[in-house]
Amino acid sequence: MAFLLNNTSIASHLRLSSQKPDGAFAQSRRGFHVELGTREKDLLAQNDALRRFKSHKKGVGHLKRVGDVLTLVVLAGCCYEIYARATVQKED
Repeated sequence: MAFLLNNTSIASHLRLSSQKPDGAFAQSRRGFHVELGTREKDLLAQNDALRRFKSHKKGVGHLKRVGDVLTLVVLAGCCYEIYARATVQKED
């Protein structure tokens, strides 16, 4: 029991200490905005040689939709099984 009390006091202490601003850490964690250099801009620019590897095609979107539908079907089947087993146990 003392172990549980010790863990909760540690967790509350960490939670409270993380909410207090401490001098240097009082600033935003994101830091200051710095303008991108030429290398970063070149890396983020569109590249025609890599355009064919992008997955913004209709086939990929269709495949994702089929996967979403299959996921929902499996989820519905699992829920039905749980419901069916629960009702069978109540009847017995």
